[in-house]
Amino acid sequence: MTDPWVALEPGTDPAERVRVLRRAHETFTTEGAVARPVRSVVAESWQRSARAGVGPDGGASVELSDGDLGTYRAEHPLARVMPLFRELMGTFAADGEHLLAVCDAHGRLLWVEGHPATRRRADGMNFVPGARWSETAVGTNAPGTAVALDRPVQVFAAEHFIRRVQPWTCAAAPVHDPHTGRVLGAVDITGGDGLAHPHSLGFVQAVARAAESQLALLAPPRLSGGDALLSALGRDEAELRLDGRRLRLSRRHSEILVLLARHPEGLSGDELLCALYADESVTPVTLRAELARLRRLVGPALLASRPYRLTAAVESDATVVERRLEAGALTSAAEAYAGPLLPGSQAPAVVRLRRRLADGLRTALIAHRDPDLLADWAHAPWGEEDLDVWRALAAVRPVPAVRARLAALEAELAVPARAASWPLGGATYLQRPPA
Repeated sequence: MTDPWVALEPGTDPAERVRVLRRAHETFTTEGAVARPVRSVVAESWQRSARAGVGPDGGASVELSDGDLGTYRAEHPLARVMPLFRELMGTFAADGEHLLAVCDAHGRLLWVEGHPATRRRADGMNFVPGARWSETAVGTNAPGTAVALDRPVQVFAAEHFIRRVQPWTCAAAPVHDPHTGRVLGAVDITGGDGLAHPHSLGFVQAVARAAESQLALLAPPRLSGGDALLSALGRDEAELRLDGRRLRLSRRHSEILVLLARHPEGLSGDELLCALYADESVTPVTLRAELARLRRLVGPALLASRPYRLTAAVESDATVVERRLEAGALTSAAEAYAGPLLPGSQAPAVVRLRRRLADGLRTALIAHRDPDLLADWAHAPWGEEDLDVWRALAAVRPVPAVRARLAALEAELAVPARAASWPLGGATYLQRPPA
C-alpha cells in the first residue's frame, strides 16, 4: 500500500488534518506507537529521531556564526548555484511569504532568505543560517530528512517531530555533485499550510535538478593540466580520476599511489619496498613488476622512476581531511572523512597513515564535544565500537539510547578478552577468545 500524499485532498479541512496528526504525534511521544494516519516516511523518521535522542520539546542549535559561517559558505560547492536558487525561488518565496533555505550534507543551514516577516518568525525556532537541522539534531523536518534519506521529502505541520516546528510546512530535495553523486546538501521551501501541495515538492525537485545541471557546467569532469584525484577513504580499492577517466585500482596499486601522492619528492625502490611489504622476503623484482603494471594502467607520463614519483599533482581525499584538520576546520574535515584509509591494507606505511588520520580526527571530535559530530562518528561503521567516542557522546547527549549503547560496550570490555589491533587505529577493540 502506498503512502497517502502529504497534500490535502479536496474538501479536507486542514485544521482537522493537523489535529489528527497531533494526536498521532502525542501517542508516539508518550507510548512509542505510530497511529494509522501517519505516512510511513514520517513514522520511520519519528522512530529514527527518537533513537537519536531528540525530544519533542527540543530545538536547533547554531553551530556556525559570523566569520566561520561566511568562510564555510564561500567554500561550499552550493555557493556556486545560490544565484540560480534565488532566480528560481526568490520571487516565489517573497510573494508567498515563504522562505528559501539551503543546507549542507550534515543538515546545517547555510542560507535562509525570503519574506521578512516570515524570517522573523523562523528566527524564534532557530531556523537561521548556521543552525543544524539534521534529523539527529531536531528530528523530522524536510531539509534534514531529505539529506538523511537522499530523496525529496515534504513535511506537513504536525508531522514535524519537534512541537515548536509544527505550525510550519516544508518541502526539500537533495542536491548532488553531478560527477561523483555525493550529496552536497538540500534546497528547501518553508512556510505555512499553502505549501501542502504536490506542486511544492515538484518545484523543489526541479530546482535541485537545475542546480545539478548548473554545477556540471561550472565544474566539468575532465581534469586539466594532468592533475588527478585519488579517492582512498572507506574503500579497499582506490579510484583514480585522471584526464576524464575513472580507474579502479587493485589494492597494491592503491597503496602505491597513496604513498607516492604523499611523497611528491619520490621514494627509492628500497623505501617503497619497506613501506609496502611487512614480509622482508619480498624481492625488488616483485615491486618492479607491480610498478610496471601500474604504469601500463595510468600511462607512462604519470609515473616516473629513479626515484619513483608522480609527475602530476595528485590530490587525495586523505590529504584533504588532514589539511582541514590542520586548519581547524573540524566540521568540514569530518564531512570529508568517508572512512578509514584503505581499511583492508596491511602495508606498514599505509597502516601508520590510516591510524594517524583516524586518531587525529577522533581526538579532535572528542575534544570539540559537538554532540552531532560525535553521533555521526559513533553511528558510522568505523565508530560503532569506539568506546571513547561513545563516552564523549554520552557526556554531552545523555539520552537513554546513547547510555544503553555505552553500557553494552562497557559490558563487552569487562569480559575476558584479548586485545586486537583494528585497522582503523585509535580506540581499542576487543575480541572474545574462542570458547
